[in-house]
Amino acid sequence: MSLPYVKKDEKGICTLYVNDRPFFCRAGEIHNSSASDLEFMKENVWPNLRGLHMNSVIVPVYWEVIEETEGVYDFSSVDGLILQAREEEMKLIFLWFGLWKNAESMYVPAWVKQDPEKYFRAEKVNGDRMTTISPLCDAAVEKDAQAFTALMRHIREFDAEQQTVIIIQVENEIGLLGTDRDYSAAAKAAFAESIPAAVSALAGKTGTWEEVYGEDAGERFMAWYFANAVEKIAAAGKKEYDLPCYANAWLRQYPWYPGSYPMGGPVETVQDIWRCAAPSLFTFGPDIYVPYCADVMDTYATEENALFIPEIRKDAVTASYALYAFAGKNAICYSPFGIEELALDPALVDRPPMEVMIALNIDPSAFDITDSKDYLATVYRMMDEIQPLYLEHRGTDHLKAFVRHGSLDNGAYLRFGKYDLTAAYAPMQTAKPLGAGMVMELDEDTFLIIGMSCSMEFRVKPGCDRKMDILRLEEGGLVNGEWQRKRILNGDEKMSLSFGPMPKMVLVKVYQF
Repeated sequence: MSLPYVKKDEKGICTLYVNDRPFFCRAGEIHNSSASDLEFMKENVWPNLRGLHMNSVIVPVYWEVIEETEGVYDFSSVDGLILQAREEEMKLIFLWFGLWKNAESMYVPAWVKQDPEKYFRAEKVNGDRMTTISPLCDAAVEKDAQAFTALMRHIREFDAEQQTVIIIQVENEIGLLGTDRDYSAAAKAAFAESIPAAVSALAGKTGTWEEVYGEDAGERFMAWYFANAVEKIAAAGKKEYDLPCYANAWLRQYPWYPGSYPMGGPVETVQDIWRCAAPSLFTFGPDIYVPYCADVMDTYATEENALFIPEIRKDAVTASYALYAFAGKNAICYSPFGIEELALDPALVDRPPMEVMIALNIDPSAFDITDSKDYLATVYRMMDEIQPLYLEHRGTDHLKAFVRHGSLDNGAYLRFGKYDLTAAYAPMQTAKPLGAGMVMELDEDTFLIIGMSCSMEFRVKPGCDRKMDILRLEEGGLVNGEWQRKRILNGDEKMSLSFGPMPKMVLVKVYQF
């Protein structure tokens, strides 16, 4: 049996395979510290994930925990997480909290933190040392690579047969905050040199970083060195256990000036450098807490970059974005952050202080979990149900999806073979999903539809002098790829093809006369 792997399918769509079958991660990422205590996981996390129709969970693994003493590894926490996941029939995506987490070096062992001369920090232009270890510090990168390699070797020895762990995220939200680049002595020297030949080939120019990239030189410089560091770490680990690896990105967002978001992370503007320097990574995933999630998905889902969303807002709109990510953007993974909180009373959910959300440009509504569990669970269940048909129709003109992209977006217009379809979004409401839908053309007159917070109307093609109507409208679901009818809707209930906030699946047969 093959290890989990990512490759393009026969339609050219980048796909994750587990046990040699396509696997779509209906996931959630847990809070940063939850996995540090197995008993806490057992009592406060795993029970809260049940009923969400998840098949995988993103869980941190901490360098400071597995190598508390230099050169001495303790993988008991890793083994415990794998065993717990097996009990829950869940796959794991391990998140390696190594040298960098949220643009800082938070999770490095104490013996690294306490030796700032050997494991030197990045510096600001005024010489202030940062809490981030420089990616130009070869000693630190080498130690991280050694620990990551030991981790991957252990996962292979403990889990290769059952393959509970299927993907690895290497580091987290890499970059430097509050500065355009590293001004440490090593970084200054490197910045003054001519750009590497590989970067010169990308840019079509030669010269120093500043000569080639001008005002963007700092970010490009940091992208090259962070990507090289991550490649050393990932490649070393993959030699022991060749699981798919990726990196995630803190978004390039308002106010956009250098250092307002982490400089050097794999945002869209520097992914060419990352792709060149870090070929061991199969994609770069966005962490999305902004109001314009759909725009970010559109940006990150490209021919070269498979859509993998390791973190996203967890309020009610996340159900709409989940449907769009899978049905519209061929996502490999969709994963709201703090997923264990969806089972809680919304009043009990801690939110970041307002000044933190303002500083990080986070939309406060992203943490309102009112009814979010039920909406997301319904979309996850439906995506599981439709998988056979989804695999058959995705990448063709027979499957289309839409979601409201913003307050000025009123609807969507979809063209199929014999009919067109208009979708009108319901008004935006607090703690409700956005207008979203998926339409699958099973034959020229038959359509499988999932919708929420919208209404739809079929139309004959322009220039056609015939009328059309709904011949049959059924509620229901799919079992093993076969439609299982529930109510047959007619009379007043057939007059409008409308969908409320709760996602609903219908089968529609139309005709012309």
